[in-house]
Amino acid sequence: MTGHILFVDDDLPMRETLSLCFRRKGITVTSAGNIEEAERLAEKGGFTAVILDSDLGGESGMDLLDVFTKTYPELPVVMFTSAVGDIALRDDALARGAKGFFSKGESLEALLAAIQKVTA
Repeated sequence: MTGHILFVDDDLPMRETLSLCFRRKGITVTSAGNIEEAERLAEKGGFTAVILDSDLGGESGMDLLDVFTKTYPELPVVMFTSAVGDIALRDDALARGAKGFFSKGESLEALLAAIQKVTA
């Protein structure tokens, strides 16, 4: 799999770890730790997908999801959350335009499969 993912999460160790894992699979990753940085990077373009944390340390990933789906409707967003089993959050994210929903407790292979599905 190839591509360029924008990974938005306020947790630096999580960004670094998953970025490394994706790079080992041949996927380019650019990461952002907050909404402002993510919006600035998205303006530059060139991304095949976004992995977006639902909670960005006091900022709402759901608000950023709204921005991305309106501004970049062709850019698939997979929501990424530690809220395991939160059906209401999943349903809200999908209703607002997310193309996938992933819990942080799931395997890396499952996340890769989710990204492959939305970029196919």
